[in-house]
Amino acid sequence: MTFAAIAVAVCLASCMQASIGFGMGMLAAPVVALLEPELLPGTLIMSATVVTLMVVIRERESLDLRGTGWALVGRVPGTIAGALLLVWLPQRGLALLLATVVLGGVLFASLGWQPAPVRRNLATAGAASGLLGTATSIGGPPMAVVFSGAESAKVRGNLSAFFLVGSLMSIVALAATGKVHAGTAVVFVALVPAVILGYVVSRHVNRFLDRDRLRTVSIAVSTLGAVLLIGQQFL
Repeated sequence: MTFAAIAVAVCLASCMQASIGFGMGMLAAPVVALLEPELLPGTLIMSATVVTLMVVIRERESLDLRGTGWALVGRVPGTIAGALLLVWLPQRGLALLLATVVLGGVLFASLGWQPAPVRRNLATAGAASGLLGTATSIGGPPMAVVFSGAESAKVRGNLSAFFLVGSLMSIVALAATGKVHAGTAVVFVALVPAVILGYVVSRHVNRFLDRDRLRTVSIAVSTLGAVLLIGQQFL
């Protein structure tokens, strides 16, 4: 029953990621943290590599490798800091950090704040995404903010290219600190069909649910998950 609930959350999160370019962690992480916190962040980061690879292939003509490259420069120190933070932070602290990051991402998404995608902002967002993504599996909001002004295909393609390489960096860093192990890998493999199903569903959902409506639904679900996670830690 627990695995089924996680698989549904991962499927929906993969659909969201493939539709708007981010969201795997924002949507699925609070659910996983409530049910099987030991799977975080490794299982979700590995799942994200699958869906981002598929989106990069689909949106390859819209990629801007120069902008993505500057973001990845910032991702390197952020990834290292995130892996170290995960080693030092207790489980409760990690859960509260995760919930705070989700709510912060929701706030930025709701306000529509959009800094210019220049080198400094891209590198800064890449560093923040690396730290948060490696520590909590939620690295989407900082990058989504700087790429949000582009057309949908370009947003999805560039975010996915960044997260594909960035997720691989995070997996290496987590493995080096012992946070990725055989148990996480087994669950990841079992969740791959849910990830692929979410990607396939996204291609059909986008015909009926436009980007703005999907974003609204995603924000609402993410907020609910974060609030439930905070409530669990204090009850």
